[in-house]
Amino acid sequence: MGVIFLLSHQNGQDSSETSGILLEFLKLFGIGPGSSVQGALSYLVRKAGHFTEYLILAILFLRNQKEQESSGRTVFYALLFVFLYACSDEFHQSLIPGRGPAFIDVLIDTTGGLTGITLFEWKHRLMERQNQIYCKK
Repeated sequence: MGVIFLLSHQNGQDSSETSGILLEFLKLFGIGPGSSVQGALSYLVRKAGHFTEYLILAILFLRNQKEQESSGRTVFYALLFVFLYACSDEFHQSLIPGRGPAFIDVLIDTTGGLTGITLFEWKHRLMERQNQIYCKK
């Protein structure tokens, strides 16, 4: 959450420069500034960052909750938590010069969280099945 907050606290120019490493890499292949390919890839990398941050956040939330309690509501709470944190993150960005809120980012963040929840639950159920198989032997 701290990393997400710090990245969101960057002003517009600093935030745009975050994907500068990718842009420098693209220059090696002759894809220079202003090209549509560079713009599209920069956009995709930035949105993949949103997706990945919230995927990790959801998994960490579930790991913490599963250690304390195990219930069907935990998955719902994880998704609600990710959605509300994504909303608060966009509100936070609206207060930063050169930045603004984007509901599409909330959707991408929530989708990343949902993917993290799905992966976590899939792994958890797979491990439970393996434990049942080994315990029967």
